[in-house]
Amino acid sequence: MATGNYSEGEFGDFYRRLMILRVGLFLVVALLGLRLWHLQVREGPYYRDLSENNRTRQVLMEPARGLIYDRNGVLLANNVPSFTLYVTLEDVKDREVLVEKLSDLLGLDQAFIRKKLGGKGGKLLMRKIKDRLTLRDAVLIESHRLDLPGVMVQVESQRNYPGGVTASHLLGYVGEISAEQLEKSEFSDLHQGSIVGQYGVEKSFDRHVRGQAGNKRVEVDAHGHEKRVEVVEKPQAGNDLHLTIDIRLQKLAEDLLGQEHGAIVALDPASGDILAMASRPAFDPNVLSRELTSKQWVEIVQDEGRPLNNRASQGQYPPGSTFKVPMAVAALETKTMAPSSTVFCNGGYQFGNRVFRDWKKTGHGAVNLHAALVHSCDVYFYTVGQRMGIDVMAEFGKEFGLGQGTGVELPSERVGIMPSTSWKQKAKKEPWYPGETISAAIGQGYVTVTPLQMANVMGTVANDGVNYRPRLVRAVMDRMTGHLQELPAVPRGKINAKPETFRIIKEAMADVVKEGTATRAKSSLVTIGGKTGTAQVAALRTGPEESIPKKFRDHAWFIAFAPVESPKIAVAVLVEHMGHGGSAAAPLAKEVIEAYVKLTTEMPAAIPDTSTTENPQGTSEPL
Repeated sequence: MATGNYSEGEFGDFYRRLMILRVGLFLVVALLGLRLWHLQVREGPYYRDLSENNRTRQVLMEPARGLIYDRNGVLLANNVPSFTLYVTLEDVKDREVLVEKLSDLLGLDQAFIRKKLGGKGGKLLMRKIKDRLTLRDAVLIESHRLDLPGVMVQVESQRNYPGGVTASHLLGYVGEISAEQLEKSEFSDLHQGSIVGQYGVEKSFDRHVRGQAGNKRVEVDAHGHEKRVEVVEKPQAGNDLHLTIDIRLQKLAEDLLGQEHGAIVALDPASGDILAMASRPAFDPNVLSRELTSKQWVEIVQDEGRPLNNRASQGQYPPGSTFKVPMAVAALETKTMAPSSTVFCNGGYQFGNRVFRDWKKTGHGAVNLHAALVHSCDVYFYTVGQRMGIDVMAEFGKEFGLGQGTGVELPSERVGIMPSTSWKQKAKKEPWYPGETISAAIGQGYVTVTPLQMANVMGTVANDGVNYRPRLVRAVMDRMTGHLQELPAVPRGKINAKPETFRIIKEAMADVVKEGTATRAKSSLVTIGGKTGTAQVAALRTGPEESIPKKFRDHAWFIAFAPVESPKIAVAVLVEHMGHGGSAAAPLAKEVIEAYVKLTTEMPAAIPDTSTTENPQGTSEPL
C-alpha cells in the first residue's frame, strides 16, 4: 500500500533520515551548550581575568627604605624622589623597535636594555629598565609616549647619602637585586627590579630597612598607556636604624687618615659600642647605588687602593708589638714571668744559628715586664714566647678574640690568624718549628689581625678583662608602630686573668705614653695609655726608611684607651706603610681621644625621638 506518491519503503527511509537529522541537531546543540558552560562557568574566572588584564595593569610600588641615624640623631641615609623607567612586555608589539627607540632617546646601550627586558617573569610583570632618570630623560619619554607602548615612568624614592663618602664602609650601598639573589629563600618575596642592601649595614639589616612593596591597578588604553588609577595599596616604609657611631668623630677619624691607606676604630669598652670606624680609601655610596656599567664596576673593583675593602674589619695585618699586650697578660697568668723578673737585652736573641734582632741595636739592658712594655723590648718577648710555646700563646690570643670573628654587624668580616701547631698542620700540612714561635711572640710571622680586633683587645684590657661584642646598631625604630627597640650590649666573656694583672698592664701602658715609645700621644686634656707597633711588610730591607719604596715600608700601629683611671674609649689606629707607630699612628689616636672627650663633655649621647622627624632632601614615603 502506498501513501500519496510514496511507497511504504520510501516513507520509512525518509523517517529514519529525519530522526538522524534530529539527533544530529540535538548533539550539536548539546555540544555548543557544553562548550558555552565550559567557557562561561568552568573557565569564566580565567577569561574574566584575561579580559581585565587587557584593560588594567597591576603596578608594584617600591617602598621607601628606612632612615639611618647616628647616635645623636644626625641623618646619615634618607630617600629622595626620582624617576624610574618601566616596560610591560604585554603591550610591546615589537621589542627590537622599542629597544632602538629607548637607546636613541636615553643614550642607553642596546644590549643593556635587552638584558633588562629578558629577565624572568611573565609578560604582565613590569620590567625596571633604569632608575634615577634625569628630568630631561623623563620629559623625553613622556613626549614620545604614543610611540612607546608599554613604557611607563614612575616617581619613586631613591636612596641618598647626604655625607657622600663619610662612613661609607659602615652604611654600605644599595642596588637592584641580582638573579643569583632572587634564587635565595631570604629574597623569596621580592621581584626583578627590587632594591636591596649590597654592603654595610644596608646589607646586614636589609630585612629591617627594606620595607614592603605596595601596588596599584592602573587602567590602560589599547597601547598600554596609563589612563587612570583604580586601586592603590600603599607600600610600607622600612624601619629606621640608630647607629652607635658619632658622625663627628667618624668624620674626624677619616680626615686624620687623609690620603693614606689605613683604618681607625674607636669603641666604648663598657658596652662594645663602635664610636667610629674609619677606612681609607673610601667610596661614594651614592655612585654605587646607581646602575653601573660593567666597565665602571671593573674600574672600581680593580682600583689598586681597594676602596671597597673595609680595612677596619676586613684588612688583615701583622699586629707587630701591639701583640705584646696579650703576650704580657699570658706571661703573668702562666707564671712564665713574674712582674719583677728581668731579661737582659743586648740587642739580639740567639736561637740556634740565627740571631733575632731587637728594634734597638744597642739593646735595652736588664728589663722587667713593665720596662719591656714601655720601651717595647723585643728580646724580652722573644724570651717569653720561647718559654711559653705557641699553643699557650694561641690559647690566650683566642681568649682576646684573635683568630675569630668579633660578631660585628657587618658582612664579610675577616678573622685573621692566631697560629698554633694544629693550625699549621691543617693549613700548611707542616709541623710547627720552634723558631716560628719567636717571630709570633712579637706579632710577626703567621699572626694577623684586623684593626677592629685590636680595638676590641684594647677595650677588653681597659675593661679589666670583660669582652663585649662590637655593636654598630643601637636601636631599630618600627615605622608602623613608632616603637623603638633598643638592642642590648652583648658580653662575650671574661679573660681568665686576675685584676692585678690588668692593673700592671694598664700602668705600663700609661707609661708608654708618658715616657716610652708613644710620647707623641701624650695629652694635656686626658690621661692616655697605649702601645705602639711596627708591623714588618718586607723581610729584607737595607738603607734608611726614606730610601725604601713606600709599598715596602712597615705598617704603623697604635692601640690606646683613656682616661687611664676610668676608661671610656678604646682606639686602634693602623696606617699602611707609614713606618713607626709612635710617630705615625699615636698622634692620630690622641686626636680622636681628645675629640671624644670634648664631645661627651658638651653633650652626652642619647637616642633622640625621631618618630616625627621630617626627612630632609626628600621624603620617607614614595610619591
